[in-house]
Amino acid sequence: MTSKNLGRVTLAALPFVLALLIDLTLYAAIADRLPDRLAVHFDAAGSADGYLSFTAYLLYTLPSLLVLGALWAFTAVKGRLHGRAHRWLIGGGFAAAAFLGYLQSAVLFVNVDVPESGSADGFPLWHVAVALGAAALAGAVGLLLSRLVPVPDGSREPDPATRERIVLADGEVAAWGRGIGAWWAPVAVLVLLAAGVTVGREQNWFIGMPLILLALVMGTFCRPHVTVDRRGLTVSGLLPRPRVRVPLERMEVADSRPVNALAEYGGWGYRIRPERSGVITRSGEAIVVSLTSGREFAVTVGDSATGAALLNTLLDRQRAGR
Repeated sequence: MTSKNLGRVTLAALPFVLALLIDLTLYAAIADRLPDRLAVHFDAAGSADGYLSFTAYLLYTLPSLLVLGALWAFTAVKGRLHGRAHRWLIGGGFAAAAFLGYLQSAVLFVNVDVPESGSADGFPLWHVAVALGAAALAGAVGLLLSRLVPVPDGSREPDPATRERIVLADGEVAAWGRGIGAWWAPVAVLVLLAAGVTVGREQNWFIGMPLILLALVMGTFCRPHVTVDRRGLTVSGLLPRPRVRVPLERMEVADSRPVNALAEYGGWGYRIRPERSGVITRSGEAIVVSLTSGREFAVTVGDSATGAALLNTLLDRQRAGR
């Protein structure tokens, strides 16, 4: 691991480790004043409605900070974040750690000196306000500290001429297309549809109908298709709409490279992230287009090298006025 990566990992994981140490120190100080059965869940009024044993609380809640810290550290190194995106990641980590760390400490406090046969008086809702305040303050500190760690500047390769091309004769027309269906998309559509119908019949159609409509929209887009032609890059579904199109006029250059769905885009589907967006159905090879706005647009698709090469050829033609 390089020194730069070590610095990013340390800063990303630091708030979660600190929150864990604070919670453990507090726990050690008041352990003898806590009951064996802790109130750990509260309703909207602050009354206790969920309990865990002493041991289960430690095994369930405290490791959550370590898991989040590992996730933040992984994203800081593997997420290819730079500039503002990296600073917001660090600031968000500090905020999340402060929010969760305070609430876990507050839960311990409300259980202090509670009789074994009794239950906690409740969880005062002002604790939530304090937790939000702590998160805002810690987030600001994280943003300031993020400037101390060097991060990639996000600069792209300077010479677009090094990208692959497809040789076309003068006047020759070419297009490329490929499906990018994911196995989970139809499953998600069926789950949403079933949930909407069930909620509508058992509870309220006012609640169930939005789920059904969302399932129908997802259904038209669950087997997307990628097309590269003289109009640019298009991602479409079973119907003409919705679709995503990036015209050649907005492109600088196209690349084929692997992307990580979770680390780089935060999940799957149509994703919008700082300085990048894309249609991400899985981790793996993708067409990644550098836009004139300085952002990137990506779509995960097989044989992405051919699609990117054709885009670069079409861009050359456009710039040459042919």
